[in-house]
Amino acid sequence: MIFQKKQYITLILILSLLILGFILMSGGGSNDPNVFNEGMFSFRRITLAPLLVVGSYIALIWLILKKPAS
Repeated sequence: MIFQKKQYITLILILSLLILGFILMSGGGSNDPNVFNEGMFSFRRITLAPLLVVGSYIALIWLILKKPAS
C-alpha cells in the first residue's frame, strides 16, 4: 500500500472538497443570450469556489509529499 488508512481517509476528504469547489463554481449562465445574469459574479463563484479548489490542490500535494509516520 502506498498510503496508510488515515492518509486514504484524508485523500477522500480532500478530493470531495475539490469536487465541491468545482460544483460551487458551475452555473450562473442564462438560456436567453439577450438577458445578462448578475449571478455569475456572486461571491460563491468568484471567491469561495476558487479558494476551495486551490486549497484542495495544495492539501493534495502536501498529502502526497508528506513522509509517512513510521
